[in-house]
Amino acid sequence: MRKPAVKAAEIGAAEAGDMALVRRALVRDPNAFRTIIKTHNQRLYRIARGVVRNDAEAEDVVQEAYMRAFANLGAFRGEASLSTWLSRIVINEALDRLRKRKRIVAMPGNPEAQIIRFPLNPNDLNPGDDPERTMAQRQILGLVERATDSLPDVYRTVFVARVIEGLSIEETADLLGVKPETVKTRLHRARALVRKALDDEIGPVLLDAFPFAGRRCERLTQAVMKRLGFES
Repeated sequence: MRKPAVKAAEIGAAEAGDMALVRRALVRDPNAFRTIIKTHNQRLYRIARGVVRNDAEAEDVVQEAYMRAFANLGAFRGEASLSTWLSRIVINEALDRLRKRKRIVAMPGNPEAQIIRFPLNPNDLNPGDDPERTMAQRQILGLVERATDSLPDVYRTVFVARVIEGLSIEETADLLGVKPETVKTRLHRARALVRKALDDEIGPVLLDAFPFAGRRCERLTQAVMKRLGFES
């Protein structure tokens, strides 16, 4: 019975921390600005990248969002967390960029948006690991990123917020300004599309998975032949 009380206390402490940071930033404390930026950089960048699908443009989006947020910091009342408040600004800036981009006729020869490696936990890809294993992990990550990039905008924003950022249904709904039921519907469709994209790309490759040839085949053959009494 104590868990709700503990959670409420944690939320209250976080909100108090947000307000304290905002108050310090309002009096131009550089450390407050630096703390806000470093605390929220990764989430805001990944959300922006999930919308605009371009690494350089995502950085621009986040920078512009910070400038807009800091210019209107006095409007922050703590009704939502600072993270949610900043994320909404990023979403709006990214979607605005997307709308402007769609109005422009693409010129032939323009390079396509690069696939960026979403920031990982440092333990996810350890340089000391087996090189082949690390390469396989990166290839899988690339497949997921391409599948995510191929989602329609309306599904991709939900997928990034819910799956990649790990927000709850309620947090995602609050962030995007939609109903929780809408998040669930869009997420279900997004997952289905990602699964199909991965299946289309991985399916043919799996036919060659777990090869057993060359030295491995010969080693097993010799071992069995030896056990049968046929010394090589």
